[in-house]
Amino acid sequence: MADLSPQQEAIAKADQMVAQACGIAVQDASDNLRNFNLICTTAVGVLMAKYVATQNGQYLQMMEKVVALAASATPNFIAVGEGAATVLSKFKSL
Repeated sequence: MADLSPQQEAIAKADQMVAQACGIAVQDASDNLRNFNLICTTAVGVLMAKYVATQNGQYLQMMEKVVALAASATPNFIAVGEGAATVLSKFKSL
């Protein structure tokens, strides 16, 4: 590998650090999505058991809210991924 000037080395290191930070942000968003879905799935299971035991329609309403809440987590994951891609693409063009 050719010797890099101090400025080129600094740019390469900064590029690597930005890429790593973006990768970690996407990993964290993925963990958040997985954990959030696990919690929502557990809540739906508990609510379903309560509904079966009591036939109380309130549990069905709560299940619908939990399912809607779980669906709202996906756009956050997408936004983080797209944001990371945007940061990377803009940073590399400097």
